[in-house]
Amino acid sequence: MYRSKVGLGRFKQRRWQAYAVAGVAVVVAGAGLGIASASETVPTVNCPQVAVNVAVPAQQRADVQNNLKLLNTQIDEANNRLKTTVGQGGPQFINNAILGPLKDKRFATINRIETAIGRNAPKPNLNAEGLSACTLNKNGGASKKQNTALSAAATAAQPVPTVNCPTVKITVAVPAQQKADVDRNLELLKTQIDEANQRLRTTVGQGGPQFINNAILGPLKDKRFATINRIETAIGRNAPKPNLNAEGLSACTLNKATVPAPTKAPAPAPTATASVAPAPTTQAPAPAQPGTKAPAGSPVAVNGQLSVCGVHLCNQSGTPIQLRGMSSHGLQFFPNCVNANSLNALRNDWKADFIRLSMYVQEGGLASDPTGFTNKVNGLVDTATALGLYVVVDFHILTPGDPNFNLGLAKTFFANVTAKHAGNTNVLYEIANEPNGVSWDAIKSYADQVIPVVRKNAPNSVVLVGTRGFSSLGLTDGSDEKEILADPVNFKNVMYTFHFYAASHGADRRAVVARAAKELPLFVTEFGSQTFTGDGTNDFTSTTAWLDLLKSNKISYGMWSFSDSHESNAVFKQGTCAGTNFAGTGVLTATGRYIRSRILTGVGNPN
Repeated sequence: MYRSKVGLGRFKQRRWQAYAVAGVAVVVAGAGLGIASASETVPTVNCPQVAVNVAVPAQQRADVQNNLKLLNTQIDEANNRLKTTVGQGGPQFINNAILGPLKDKRFATINRIETAIGRNAPKPNLNAEGLSACTLNKNGGASKKQNTALSAAATAAQPVPTVNCPTVKITVAVPAQQKADVDRNLELLKTQIDEANQRLRTTVGQGGPQFINNAILGPLKDKRFATINRIETAIGRNAPKPNLNAEGLSACTLNKATVPAPTKAPAPAPTATASVAPAPTTQAPAPAQPGTKAPAGSPVAVNGQLSVCGVHLCNQSGTPIQLRGMSSHGLQFFPNCVNANSLNALRNDWKADFIRLSMYVQEGGLASDPTGFTNKVNGLVDTATALGLYVVVDFHILTPGDPNFNLGLAKTFFANVTAKHAGNTNVLYEIANEPNGVSWDAIKSYADQVIPVVRKNAPNSVVLVGTRGFSSLGLTDGSDEKEILADPVNFKNVMYTFHFYAASHGADRRAVVARAAKELPLFVTEFGSQTFTGDGTNDFTSTTAWLDLLKSNKISYGMWSFSDSHESNAVFKQGTCAGTNFAGTGVLTATGRYIRSRILTGVGNPN
């Protein structure tokens, strides 16, 4: 999510205007409108500086700097285009073929910087409209480069509070056979505090005035109450059950901080004092492993093992089907939104078919804690499996856009997840969310190395391969599906992903998808009813046109995002994920009401 998804409409029109007069050498001396002849000075572009003078959250600084560097790449590309098209086009060639597309690219890039900052802080206005347009240095000379260093204001530390929880003291004798269980739960109390502090650091600026209470302190209180209760129950199995004051010790407050405190080594968790009672010689049986048989009538029970037949996704009988579902937001950004209660609502209240688990690799995601986040994904796959939902495991690469940057981590991640769910028939693997700034050859090379890892444990699973230009079939980069058709991924049960945002992408892209669907198996693993930023006004008319196209071609889709974000892409109202009720329309935004209605009835209704 959050990528350059500039609509092709204006860009295509400019290109067509330019190509209509291609081959006509026109010299407009000094006017800066047509390309100079070989004997004249070649102009260069002159672009305004983009100043980032607001605090940039630490977890977004790499993304912001990468986009600042991209502004320089765009300047270099425009200058190269000026040099290599000398003598081409008519009097408006430069404006239509170079300055116009450059303006569009800069607008999208500046917008991405604003959006990146806005994930964990108030979204700034960097004046994308005013800073997008570039002029010409008519006499040539070096273009002034964009400053890519972040200012002192941008790197200033932001105040982040921490949680302050009362200590749970065990003042009674703990039977020896329960000591390990009690110690494990005491350790869990410390883990819960660490997770809450991490959530405070990674959600700076998100939500309304009650966000911390609803999304962090409230869930922490519930977790602590349950954990203290388990300690009491464990002791009570072989001794009188104590009252450790779970009600009074569950709630935590905030330590207000002026700057983020440095990370300290965690203090050891308290250990329980064991009684002298001997441990039993016979251990209790281990909990039974959850079965993988899907509930009757569920999507997995009805359709079974999926496969790719021709250009369609097919069920166990070889019949083409369309799956309809939701994509989570980043699991590190909204860790409480995908759970047993929300998935139950998705399955039984919405009648949806699948959940896409978006495991960001960077931005505080998988790369920051491979073991922890892999375990989280595995646990959510188990939860969805028990409900009979299909699951798309999304290796959510975005920045950097070359999937080969994370090749090693991808292999490790998919080896683990496929091994854990080797016996499942309900898991699809999306190996690269939105490749960008990289060729189809590089994407295919990555796929050729990762798919065998998936196939080792999941030989019959469907694999979803991201496409060039933020999974736009290359459209964002000026290409299309033909480059894939010329050099497809050479494995069975492979589909190619396409993403769209209805307020930015319209009839021109729908025409390409309609054409591509006749020759390529497509899966829309992510789309939105807003602009490509994931925010702004919903365009439900365009969304309906898109979903009607997907229905007619039996192309499966998942909407972004199954979260309670402050952005308009969220299907839940802010604070919903702190509770347990996810069913009905009362907890839904207009986006949520629209997509729930579409899945339930075939007609989207935001009211």
